[in-house]
Amino acid sequence: MATRTRFVAGLIALGLVAGLVGASRADDKDKKADAAGTWTWKFQRQDGEEVTSTLKVKQEGEKLTGKLDAFGSEVDVQDGKVDKDGNVSFRVVRDFGGNEVTIKYKGKLDGDTMKLTSEFERDGEVRKREFEAKREKPKA
Repeated sequence: MATRTRFVAGLIALGLVAGLVGASRADDKDKKADAAGTWTWKFQRQDGEEVTSTLKVKQEGEKLTGKLDAFGSEVDVQDGKVDKDGNVSFRVVRDFGGNEVTIKYKGKLDGDTMKLTSEFERDGEVRKREFEAKREKPKA
């Protein structure tokens, strides 16, 4: 009888462990990617000038809102999204010399790094730029 009791206790313990592992995996699936914060990146223009961009975003569920500061002006983030897998997308509309230009951003979030591609059309030509943004650490 004692052997049977130990066998049943072992099965119960195994079931509990399997349940905890399964719950942990489900929790990992339910985790949402966190894109909120201040992100910066630098790139060189065709004339060699280095430009620093700063993206400040808030996140509510999968929706991103915020501002992008670059080229000496700040614009609103539009249609911002981040899914549970860390895929990020948004667009901004900038004024370059009286011409409105829509710049679309798409990329992937990985912790405090976001690899993005920007795409816009200028003079009938689609231009793309790839870059890596880093999340600034909160100031204490």
